[in-house]
Amino acid sequence: MNWATAVEVTLVDRFAQSEADGALPTLYAAVADVPGGSYAGPGGLFEGRGAPKLVGRSKAARDTAVARRLWTVSEELTGVTFPLAAQPTR
Repeated sequence: MNWATAVEVTLVDRFAQSEADGALPTLYAAVADVPGGSYAGPGGLFEGRGAPKLVGRSKAARDTAVARRLWTVSEELTGVTFPLAAQPTR
């Protein structure tokens, strides 16, 4: 292993998590009783690793106009439609 790869592996091990651990927030969101509009992510340092918990969302992630457009485009591209219930604003 060359020095650059060794540095990369060390940094990834220290600041990121394994693929299995990375999947835990998604599983948590799918099976836990979480409020609508919530975001599950790693609960550790800088929300980059750790056990899943509800974490904050960026301003962009809370943009309801972008969310509505994404929903519309997804329906158009897949040909599958679902009613979009009104979501409380946060």
